[in-house]
Amino acid sequence: MSIATGLAIGSTPTSDLATQAVAQAMQRADISHPNSVLLFLSADFAHDPQPALLAASRQSQCMQIVGCSAAGIFTEQDWVLDSPAAAAMVFGGELSLSAVHTPANDDLILALTAPNAIDTNWIGAPGQRLGAVSGDATGRGPYKVWSGGKVCASGRCEMTLQGVRGMMGVSQGIRALTAPTEVTQVNGFDLLSLGHQSALNLLARELPLEVRELDHIPLHLIMAAVTFGEPSTAFFEGRYRLVQVIATNPDDRSVTLSARLNEGDKVFWALRQPLAAERNMRVTLDRTEQLLAATPQFGLMFSSMGRGPSFYGGMDRDLQLLTARYPDMPLIGFYGNGEIGWLNSANQLLQYSTVLGLFTDHV
Repeated sequence: MSIATGLAIGSTPTSDLATQAVAQAMQRADISHPNSVLLFLSADFAHDPQPALLAASRQSQCMQIVGCSAAGIFTEQDWVLDSPAAAAMVFGGELSLSAVHTPANDDLILALTAPNAIDTNWIGAPGQRLGAVSGDATGRGPYKVWSGGKVCASGRCEMTLQGVRGMMGVSQGIRALTAPTEVTQVNGFDLLSLGHQSALNLLARELPLEVRELDHIPLHLIMAAVTFGEPSTAFFEGRYRLVQVIATNPDDRSVTLSARLNEGDKVFWALRQPLAAERNMRVTLDRTEQLLAATPQFGLMFSSMGRGPSFYGGMDRDLQLLTARYPDMPLIGFYGNGEIGWLNSANQLLQYSTVLGLFTDHV
């Protein structure tokens, strides 16, 4: 398979980094004229990525430069945060990235969007979408998306991967604190009661001792998980959607969430925890490889800024697990602010998750 990656890191955000990353990838893939280039640039390029796109196009002699700027980027070689960098994956032979026209429901589609261009109708369009939001932890910033070697005016792009077969996995990586319980009272974004118990009382009672002893509940680690399908097996089968906790309200014992819930929804409280995330990533790798039914030849991975090295104490355990299982497999991705993945037979905009695509040319 004619595919490889390159990673270039520097002290200043110059277009030379894009040239170097593409040149490395071309040398590793042993190709002189790639069909397509997937190029991710660090946040340093977010204001004006066009010179770097032009440099990548000149180096590859290819117009199909696809990608985005992001707060952090990585390949199988390493991850980069807080430094100017460029990561490239080149596609040769029968492999290419092509514009989406009329996708079938089971087509796997690379989907990238800037923070100011998130569109739920676009995310929910036909095709199984694999990608992320190219923002930082604030959900803002001048991040951009490009295809055809130019910045996309719409702030979004979608591409099919030609000449390969792929499978997707989603790791949400949480520890369940309660069993799924019916939502019995809501008021806008405030969750008042679960199973006719106050939402905050149920949450506080099930928090681990080390969390309860803190002066304040660490809201960035607490999530409400809304289940799909049969609630009793939803956690073990990964059939849930995480909703962020915004505030706890002692006066009425409610919890304010980032999304509205409906009475009758089945919800469990969950804790974001590195060990649980690592275990879930192992399960996700197993399931995705089983679905692929072949040894993957390259991968795409998109992780939350809240799931990367800062979450794992200065290392990216998701990346380490993947590279340990598939040594030298070409891999590229970035850390963003929202992940796009196929979950419970629908495209979802996820939080604090890792979305993985594994690919083979055995079609």
